[in-house]
Amino acid sequence: MGIALYIARRYTITRSKSTAVNIITGIAALGILVSTAALFVIMSVFSGLRDFSLSFANDTDPDLKLEAAAGKSFFIDAAQQKELKALKNIAAYTFVVEERVLFFYNGKEQVAYLKGVDSTYTKVAAMNSPKRLLGGQWLMPHSGQVVVGAGIYNRLSLGLFNMAKALEVYVPKAGKGGINSEEDGFNKEELMVVGVYSVNEDIDNRYVYCSLDLAQDLLEFKNGQYTNIEIKMKPGANEASVTDDLQKIFKNKVTIKNRAQLNDSLYKMLNAENLVTYLFCSLVVVLTLFCLAGALIMLILDKQDNIRTLYSLGAELRSLCSIFFMQGIFITALGAFFGLALGIVIVLAQQQFNLLMITPSMAYPTAFTGMNVLIVLATIFILGVIASRIAASRVNLSIIEN
Repeated sequence: MGIALYIARRYTITRSKSTAVNIITGIAALGILVSTAALFVIMSVFSGLRDFSLSFANDTDPDLKLEAAAGKSFFIDAAQQKELKALKNIAAYTFVVEERVLFFYNGKEQVAYLKGVDSTYTKVAAMNSPKRLLGGQWLMPHSGQVVVGAGIYNRLSLGLFNMAKALEVYVPKAGKGGINSEEDGFNKEELMVVGVYSVNEDIDNRYVYCSLDLAQDLLEFKNGQYTNIEIKMKPGANEASVTDDLQKIFKNKVTIKNRAQLNDSLYKMLNAENLVTYLFCSLVVVLTLFCLAGALIMLILDKQDNIRTLYSLGAELRSLCSIFFMQGIFITALGAFFGLALGIVIVLAQQQFNLLMITPSMAYPTAFTGMNVLIVLATIFILGVIASRIAASRVNLSIIEN
């Protein structure tokens, strides 16, 4: 094996007497380099796009969300609140009441979710940050103030701090019997718009934020009755452990969802896109590495006289195969490492200097991750081993005897 390794290394670093073989080998090595760099860059771009897409949801979605296992709401007593507050792995939590209602303003109407939040909500979701709050201010607790999404704001032609014209909200009353007037069928409240936020098109057309006690009054909720609790965990907290603690507090009467479960369709779409892109790029790598197999076969034919000499000196057929197999691995390794280095330089240059722009103010997002490095190297080396093995199997008795 030591002699085979030595000969394979010499064959790799020295030029052949045949110009055609040198050109074919160079093209194969260059193809591996370029395909490795391209695979890493494309995967880094999709990782960046994934992080960019999820950043919108991360601003509004909590780490964990508790919902009623049955019905739309659940109760939490003082003892449960005390236990919840005592959990060490929770950085902040907030009580939420939300329901689908009708909004009316100046002859226009819009069905959306009224989301009542308490004063700690912005510790769980940074909706009051300048990044999300386009105009105005965040609402004051225990008031009739609301913050609306940009989609709702534009559709109803709202204005900020409009004292002359209020935004009206209509919430259906629970109960039975006939409805003879508007008061019999709906709880109504006049609201003042003090802020407008923007996250994405879906969220902007979905939520109107108000004070928690206002939402409870409109929905006729009792004290301690909520539709969900949103939780932000401390950095490094174990999600499974926190979930178990919460289920013990609420005696399995709530459903607990993490961020991925809250955005199940988004995560599935992004994972599917990433997988399809990886498979498509891997096909290009397959074609490149089978060019390597062709180059190795040409090298075998070029070194046919040397193979006969080594066989006559007592070298086993398996050792002769190992020479060209290891040469293929050497070429694959050189192409992979130089290609990966090139890909890393391109990705870091994009992050540092914004070489490619989506809009005049926004660079194409990229993410440098160790997982992408491992995936690229594993892909290149696995396919390189297969291609080298196929080519090395061409060293047989027919090559020696002819």
